[in-house]
Amino acid sequence: MRSKLPKLAPLRDGAEEDVLADMIFSQQHRAKLHSTAPIKRLNGKIKRRTDVVGVFPNEASIRRLVGAIRMEQIEERTVQRGDT
Repeated sequence: MRSKLPKLAPLRDGAEEDVLADMIFSQQHRAKLHSTAPIKRLNGKIKRRTDVVGVFPNEASIRRLVGAIRMEQIEERTVQRGDT
């Protein structure tokens, strides 16, 4: 690869530590780090709840709703893990 893309080699060498940073975690945790499922689930929940409201009077009301949804998600995760 170095002979085909000589300008890319230094960039790749410099990024090696960042690219391999998640290797310190166990395989179980690495799978969760690479998953976008939680983000997709959160975005879907936000979309469903905002569709119900329809039109928001201002930006602050949108922020409150999204913040409340996020807080619900954090509470659910805390209960699932057994943190109190």
